[in-house]
Formats: sequence, structure tokens, C-alpha cells
Amino acid sequence: QCDPGQATKYLYELLYNDPIKIILMPGCSSVSTLVAEAARMWNLIVVRNHHHLLLLLLPPRGLPRGVPRDTGLLGGKRGGGTGAGDTPPPVTPTPAPITLGSGWMDGVGRRVPDERRVTGWDGVKSDRQRDGGKDSVKGKAAAPRPTQVYKEKLYGKKYVWFLIGWYADNWFRIKDPAINCTEAEMAEAVEGHVTTEIVMLNPENTRSISNMTSQEFIEKLQKRLGKNPEETGGFQEAPLAYDAIWALALALNKTSAELVKKGLRLEDFNYNNKNITDEIYRALNSSAFEGVSGHVVFDASGSRMAWTLIEQLQGGVYKKIGYYDSTKDNLSWYNNDKWIGGAPPADYTKVITTFRFLSQKLFISVSVLASLGILLAIICLAFNIYNGHVRYIQNSQPYLNNMTAVGCTLALAAVFPLGLDGYHIGPGLFPFVCQARLWLLGLGFSLAYGSMFTKIWWVHTVFTKKEEKKEKRKTLEPWKLYATVGLLVGLDVVTLIIWQIVDPLHRTIEEFTKEEPKTDTDVSILPQLEHCSSTKMNTWLGIFYGFKGLLLLLGIFLAYETKSVSTEKINDHRAVGMAIYNVAVLCLITAPVTMILSSQQDAAFAFASLAVVFSSYITLVVLFVPKMRRLITRGEWQSEQQDTMKTGSSTNNNEEEKSRLLEKENRELEKIIAEKEERVSELRQQLQDRQQLRSRRRSSNPSHEVDNHFSPGLSAAPAPSAPFYQPNLPLVRCLVSEQADKLGRGNCDGSRVHLLYK
Repeated sequence: QCDPGQATKYLYELLYNDPIKIILMPGCSSVSTLVAEAARMWNLIVVRNHHHLLLLLLPPRGLPRGVPRDTGLLGGKRGGGTGAGDTPPPVTPTPAPITLGSGWMDGVGRRVPDERRVTGWDGVKSDRQRDGGKDSVKGKAAAPRPTQVYKEKLYGKKYVWFLIGWYADNWFRIKDPAINCTEAEMAEAVEGHVTTEIVMLNPENTRSISNMTSQEFIEKLQKRLGKNPEETGGFQEAPLAYDAIWALALALNKTSAELVKKGLRLEDFNYNNKNITDEIYRALNSSAFEGVSGHVVFDASGSRMAWTLIEQLQGGVYKKIGYYDSTKDNLSWYNNDKWIGGAPPADYTKVITTFRFLSQKLFISVSVLASLGILLAIICLAFNIYNGHVRYIQNSQPYLNNMTAVGCTLALAAVFPLGLDGYHIGPGLFPFVCQARLWLLGLGFSLAYGSMFTKIWWVHTVFTKKEEKKEKRKTLEPWKLYATVGLLVGLDVVTLIIWQIVDPLHRTIEEFTKEEPKTDTDVSILPQLEHCSSTKMNTWLGIFYGFKGLLLLLGIFLAYETKSVSTEKINDHRAVGMAIYNVAVLCLITAPVTMILSSQQDAAFAFASLAVVFSSYITLVVLFVPKMRRLITRGEWQSEQQDTMKTGSSTNNNEEEKSRLLEKENRELEKIIAEKEERVSELRQQLQDRQQLRSRRRSSNPSHEVDNHFSPGLSAAPAPSAPFYQPNLPLVRCLVSEQADKLGRGNCDGSRVHLLYK
């Protein structure tokens, strides 16, 4: 009755009543499990389920033995989803629906998230229904109800379900009040699924050990059963049961013959005699004969090895698509399988690797700007070299300006390797491109910014402390400026060489989150991005950015300090300061931004390349365009060139001689003026004393007569302490006359005294 309780009762009645039993043959899975657990304690063999000391005449229902429990039948590689009953009957008599969720795979090999955990085929009946109990339909177990499959849309061209094949052929059309799906919805959900079932009747018309063919056996069975034999429980499994009896009879005969050799008989068996049990087990396990269900043979574990029928639901009808012979490990495929979408679904999600390349429109646009910048730098360099003889160009330290132009050219050239990626070059060339980026940017910055920094540094050093640096203002030694630039460039070269040797740049791959395309759920896209990196990349960048950042900040400070300084030795230091402001601001903003946006190739390239382009453009325009404009508008390069052609090198010598003479005369005049200022101060003190004396006299004389020493036009009572100078005083006239004699001039008047005093 497939009732474990009843089975337990009958089992103990059989064991404790004579005669002694040798073999037990239960029917249902739930009963056979219980019987097998108890029977081993009495050294009994159970011919039904897969357990200790038992033989399995009924092979495992589900995927055929010897075939991996995945989509191997479809040429797949990984496990997929299965329906209820794809494994041997469970050891507990409870419904066993397959649950999709954490730890399980769906039909295409993807792990289903927890929120999609559903009962795949709800309403799966108990084991007694599977084994043809009273609730079975036409001898087959009650079918599952795939309502959740339909609701969760776990069907279609992306899924394939494997079900056990013991259900009635029209199980999905049978109405059930517990199912809230229509017949059409059920048919849609189960369309295309695959079933596997052991072949219970030999498809070949060959004679068995009983001298009957499979068809003759069915005819005799139907005749014995009478009307509607298919409605009889166990009708489908009858050939297996018939062959099980034959296997048992043959095993007992073989065991009896073996026991005779040992002086024993089958009648000697008791529940403590394990030797006879082992002989019966070996005899059963070694049985091999042709039965009405096919070739009967057992594997090492005692399981029946039989053919497996593979069917597929096509258009609502089951079609045979193949057989699997586990004894020969042979799969016979009819190639009549049909799939929604035209092909079997993938048994796993295919991951397609794609690289994120730089936008070619952006790369071309910036490359054009960089090319124009290089052309501008070449023009500025040629202009500076061609007009190097012009005094205005000479006073701007043209060699430093030439270094600036060369540095801008190298920096602009770095834009091209910055935009090269896997779209243009292969992985083998990528390390060389990385090195090109680093060297061009490093040397370009050192030359361009280093030459400007050197100028502003010299101006600040010489002109900020006026009294201490007077002698240095007179002469400028260019070699010191060049040495400063060489030191900055040398530091960069040494750092880059050490970096390249110790920890060279190489190609690294950054992977992003997988993307699901809208058109195909069997494919996921794995974006990747190429980078230039090294093992200690952050350390090297910290050293590089730290040094450059200090130079930029110091350059801003020096430019601010020298904004009001005027010198002819470096006549373009204000333009240099303006260029330093712009370059520093752009670099200090761009460096951290590009590190943050390193995963966004377009944005990172745009920031870095445009910063280089704009810095170079600003530097070239600020330094060279004013010089071009001055020489063109004033024609200085023409006049000086003509003078040079006439006088040759003597022009420069005469100019320097005149400059020295003027400086010497100026120093002499400064000394004379200092002496006269001291003399004037003494005279003014004497004049003040005389005025005080006259005031005292005037206060005692009521007539207030006027001093005859003054001219008639002057006031009789001048202020006692007048701070201003009066040129009409006779004493001052005498002073002027004396000074005129010393200077060798012919006349002397009040205006000359004013000039000397100033």
C-alpha cells in the first residue's frame, strides 16, 4: 500500500514467523527505504532500492547513469536547472520540488538571486504517487504543476527543463483546482522540455531468457489483466518486475551450486548467517541475461544498467529524440530535437570581453591642436634664433626662451602617445608607448617650465634685496642660468632612469562590472580598460608630483614677488610670471583630476591633453608674440640690422663704452649733489639764526625797519623757520657762483641750483 507504517508492521510479522525469509522485495520507494534500513540487521537482501546489501532492479529514474547530470545531452559544459525527479527517489517520503535560488543554477547556468527563489515545479506528489499508487493517472504518477515557472518567466528560448519521464503524456492538460494557470499557459511553460526515463520494454524484437519477445510478454500481460490494463498500477513497470524474478531465480540457482561446494545448502540460511547472504549478493550482482525489459546487468554498486529513453515535448506531443545505453556508454541521437529560438539554450552565460577605447573623434581633434601647437613652437624658435642679434631679444635671454620652445614641443608631442591604446597598437608595443608618454611629458615640462622658473628665480634673487645685490645687478652670468635649467632637467632624467630600471611601466587591465545586453540574456559583456602602470605606481607618482608641485608653487610665489621689478637684463620676466601663473594653475588642477578620472578614458585624456595643449599655447603666445609685435611695429630688427652691417662688431663695443662713461659721470654727479645738499643744509641753519636775531631786534625797535640786505620785493618779516629754498639770497648766489666755477660752467642762476638740489 506504499505506507511505511504498514510496511514496518508486515516486515516484523514476516521476520518473527516461519519460514525464514531470504530476500525481501518491496515496491514503493518510501517503503523500500525503510525496509532496507531494517533488513540489513537480519542479513537480508532487498531487491528494490539503492542501499546497503540490496540490488536495484529498477534503475535510477532521471538522467541516465553514466551521463553527467547537466546539459551534456545538448553539448553543454555546465550544470543547468532540472525538474522534480531528476535524482533517485529521496530517502524521505516527502515532496521534493527543486528550488531555484542561492546555490542553485537556472536553465542557462546562471546563479539565481535570493529574491527570485521559487518552487520550480510546485505540487510534486509523494513517493507513493511516483511509484504508481492509488492517486496515479493511467499507471503514471501525478504530474507537477509548473505555475511558478510560468509566473517567473523561467521558460522560453533561454531555458530548458529536464523532467522525469514517468508522468502521463498529457499531464499538463489535466485540470487541477489547485492550479491557477490556464491550459494554454501550462503548455507554453512546458514546451520544449526534455524527459528521461528508463526503457521498461525492450524496443528490439529479440527473444529473452524466458523465450518471449517483449511484444509477446505485453500481449500475455494484457490478456491476464483484462480491460484497460494501462489503468492498473504498476503496468508500466511490469517488464522490470518480471526480469527481477528471473534475476532472483538465476541467482538462487547459482548460489545453491556454490554452497554445495562448501557443503552448505540454501535451507541452512538463518538471520545470523552472513556468508550465505554474501553468496546471494555476489550471484545477483554478477547476473547478466536478456530480459523482456532489455539486457539485464548490474554495475559494481548493484544498480541496474539499462537503456534510457530521451523524449522532448514538441508542439504538445512527446517525441523520442534518442536513447542512451549505459552498458556500452553509447548515445543514439535522432537529430529531431527542436528548440525555441532555433538552437539549444546555452548552458552558461557567455562572457564577452570588450575593451573600452578612446574616442577617435576626441583623439583626432586634440591631435590637430597639438600639431598646430608644435608648428607654432617651431615658428617661435626660428624667430628667436633669427633675431638673436637684436638687443631687445638679447636682453630676454634668448637661449632660455629657445629651451622653453623646445620643451613646449616635447610636451605637445606627448599628446600623441597619450591617445594610443589597443585600438592602434598591440599589447607588445604598449610598454614602449607608456615610456614615451613619461619621458616626453617629463622632459618637456623640465625644459619649458624650468627655463621660465630660472628667469624668475634670478630676478627675485638679485632685485629683492636692493642694498646687498647692487653689484650683481650690473653683470649677469648666463652660464648660471643654463646650469640651473640643466640641474632641473638632470634631476628628471635621473628619476626617470631609476623608475624605468627598478619598476618599469607595463600594460595593466582594469575590469569593470559585467553588463547585460538588452537583446541577448545568454551573453554578458565584461568591459576592460588598458592602463600604463607599475608595481609601485603611487609611490613614483607621489615623488614626481611632489617635486613638480613644489616647483609650481614656488614659481607662483616668485612671480608675485617680482611683479613690480623692472630690469633690462631680463626684459620679459613679467611675461614669464604670467605664463607661470597659467601653467601652475592648469597643472595643479589637472593632475588630481586625471587620477580620479583614470577609469574614464575619454575624460582623463581630455583633461590631460588639453591641459598640455593650453599650457603650451599660453606660454608660447605670452613669451614670443609680444616680441614679434614689437619688432614688426617698430622696425627695430631692420635698423639694428643695418647698423650692424655698417659698423660691424664695433657698434656693440661703442654702446658698451658709452654706457660705462654715463654710469661714471652719474656717480660723480651723485657725489657732488650729496656735498651740496650738506652745504645747503648748513647755510639754511645760518639763515635761520640770522632771522631769529633780526626778529629780536625788530621786537625792541618799534619802527620795524627793513633789513637792507634783502631786495625790495621781499617781505620785511619772513617766517623764522621757512623750510623752502630762496634762490634770491645773496649768500646762495655766491654758493651758486662757486659751484659754477667748479663745474666749469659760464653762468649760474637759481634754476641751476634747483637742478643740483634735485
